[in-house]
Amino acid sequence: MFWGKKSKEETGKGAEKLSGPREIPATVQKTLVEERKLDPDLVKILKVVVRKSQGEKGGFDIRIFDASDAEARKVQVKDYLTLDGHPELTLYEGWFDEGSKSVTLEERKKVNWDTTLFTQAEIMQKIEALSQPGSTVFFYLARGPGHGGPLGIGAAVIELTPPNPQKKVKKYTIYTTDVVDMEPVGKGTKLFDSDKAKDIAKWVKEAHHKRMY
Repeated sequence: MFWGKKSKEETGKGAEKLSGPREIPATVQKTLVEERKLDPDLVKILKVVVRKSQGEKGGFDIRIFDASDAEARKVQVKDYLTLDGHPELTLYEGWFDEGSKSVTLEERKKVNWDTTLFTQAEIMQKIEALSQPGSTVFFYLARGPGHGGPLGIGAAVIELTPPNPQKKVKKYTIYTTDVVDMEPVGKGTKLFDSDKAKDIAKWVKEAHHKRMY
């Protein structure tokens, strides 16, 4: 019995082998900084996935994303095609040719990179303003165990601890959590508790600064 030959698409033979995420090419970085007005330090942090252009121009199709956001959403970005199923991760999409230095980009997702950075005094004031048991306030973090958010490493969530008739509790409970679409994903993992807003504010401020990675 003779079987029909399978196409290249069916066998996978001849299909382009796509590379994994990498640093944004210099030509594209320049466009993001000069035309899109992104912070140069942020542009170095973002990642790109590419494939050979599907059009007639040559060059490469590209998608730019934030690896920290992908981690917060529990998505492993393997290559360009991964983002077909996760369009919420794509910040910019387009095409570039390193030889001709040509770049075309379309913004797919607006992100508030210029988030406010609070002073230690402002952080303490916001913590002390909590008035209802169980109420919370959060601050984005640039260091810590979390992922996502404009500073890259999730957020610290401070809760005014609800009373417990069974035992004495400290005034505040501190958690760290991931951030998706600028909001904490629940309260997250408990780190410690404290009665002193000043000590908590100092701890938060040590990780509440310009994004590093």
